[in-house]
Amino acid sequence: MIKKNNFLLLFCLLLISVSAQDKKTAYDNDMLPASFHADKRQALRDKMDGNSVAIIFANAERNRSNDVDYQYSQDPNFYYLTGLTEPNAVLLIFKERITIDSITCNEILFVQPRNEKAESWTGKRLGTTGAIKELGFRFAYNNFEFDEFPLDFARFATIYHPTNHNDARDDKYDSGDLFSLLKSFEDKTAKLKEKKNASSLFSFMSALREIKSPEELKLLQKAIDITCDAHLDLMKSLDSTMTEYQAQALVEFGFKFNGSEYVGYPSIVGAGENSCILHYITNRKKFENPEMLVVDAGAEYHGYTADVTRTLPVNGKFSKEQAEIYNIVLKAQEEGIKACKKGNNFRDPHNAAVDVIKKKLVDLGIIIDPNDFIKYFFHGTSHYLGLDVHDAGTYSKLKVNSVITVEPGIYIPAGSPCDKKWWNIGIRIEDDVLITDGEPVVMSGKLPKTVAEIEKLMKEEGILKKN
Repeated sequence: MIKKNNFLLLFCLLLISVSAQDKKTAYDNDMLPASFHADKRQALRDKMDGNSVAIIFANAERNRSNDVDYQYSQDPNFYYLTGLTEPNAVLLIFKERITIDSITCNEILFVQPRNEKAESWTGKRLGTTGAIKELGFRFAYNNFEFDEFPLDFARFATIYHPTNHNDARDDKYDSGDLFSLLKSFEDKTAKLKEKKNASSLFSFMSALREIKSPEELKLLQKAIDITCDAHLDLMKSLDSTMTEYQAQALVEFGFKFNGSEYVGYPSIVGAGENSCILHYITNRKKFENPEMLVVDAGAEYHGYTADVTRTLPVNGKFSKEQAEIYNIVLKAQEEGIKACKKGNNFRDPHNAAVDVIKKKLVDLGIIIDPNDFIKYFFHGTSHYLGLDVHDAGTYSKLKVNSVITVEPGIYIPAGSPCDKKWWNIGIRIEDDVLITDGEPVVMSGKLPKTVAEIEKLMKEEGILKKN
C-alpha cells in the first residue's frame, strides 16, 4: 500500500523541479528547428523523378468513444517533413519549381484555419500565418482552399502519394477536414491512375527516416534517458505486494515527471503467466511470490520514442531457474549487440541471438531439437527506432546513424513440453543501439541488466520505499 507521506514526497519533488526550471520560456525550447524539416523536404525532392509531385496528408483524428477523441498524434512522415502537429492538413512537394497562377514555388502547405471559438476549446492553431512564420513555409493556405486550388495534377509525369488513411471521418460542417482533403485528391486524380505511385513514396521515406540526424539523435537520447531513469526507480521501488498496474503507474510517472509527452506505446507490464505474452497490456494482475515481471515501456519525447525492456523478480531475488533462463537471454542479447555493425545484414543480430538460445535450451533439456527454439523465442530480435517505435527503415544493411533495438526473449508458458519448473518464466531484455563507424553504442546502457546488478538495485530505496 502506498503511504500518504509518499504522495507528499512526490508533490515536494514536483515543486522543486518546477522552481529549478529555466524561467526564460514557459514551453519547450528544444524542438526540431524549421530548417531540419526544410532539409528533409529537399532530401525527399532529391529522390523524386523529374516533373513529379508528392502529396502527404496529416494523420486522422481518432475517436475513443462518443464525443471523446484520443489525444492527437501526427503522421510521422508528415511531421518529419513539416513540423506541424495539427490535424486536417496536406503537403505538396514539387520536384521542380512550378508556377500556379501568380505564385512560383516548389512546395505548398494547407493547414486548418484559425478559429477563435474552436481554439478556446482545444488550443491555439498556427493558421496560415503561423505556418509561414513558425514552420518556414513560403506559401501556406487554409485547408478548405485545397479543393478549389488551381493545380492540375495532369501536368505531372508522376504523382507520389501515401496509402492507408484509415479513420478519416467526415465532418459535414468542415470542408477542410481530412475526409474532404482525401476525397478532393481522389477526385482530382481519378483519371490519372497510370501516373499515381504509392510504393515509391513509402520507400523514399523509409530510406530517409532510417538515418538519424544529430538533432534527432539528441531527442532520441533524451527519450531513452527518461525511460532508463523510470525503469531504474521501478527496480528500487518494486516489491511482491504490488500489482502490474502499480508497476505501470510508477514507470509512467517517471516518464511524465521528467518531460515525456506520451508513452511511446502501451506499456507492457506482465507478471507470471503474463510474462509469456508478448504484447500483454491489460496490466491488472496482483503479483504472486515468486514470479518474473516483464516491463517493456518507453517514453516518447518530442515525437521520438525509446523502447526498453527489463525483466525483474517481483520479490527482488532470482530463483535458480529464473536466473538460468535470464542469463541465456542476456548472453543472446550481448551477442546480438556485437553484431550491430555497419554493413552487416539487418537480421545478423537476430541470428546471433538465436544461435545462443538454440544451444542453451538444448543444454538445459528444455528442447531436444535445436530448431524447436521457435516454440519459446518466436519474434524478431530487432526493429528500427525513431518517430515510431517500429520505425521506418529499409531492413537491409545496417547503416551508420540508424538506431535499432536488440530484444531477444524466452517465453515458457504453462503446459509447455518441458519440466514444470520452467513454466511461466518469461524473460525479455531490450536495449536501444546506435550503429556507428566502429563499435555499436548502447544508448540505453545506463540501465543495469545483470542478475547481480538488478538484485542489488532492488534492495535500495525507491520513491515508494522512502519514509
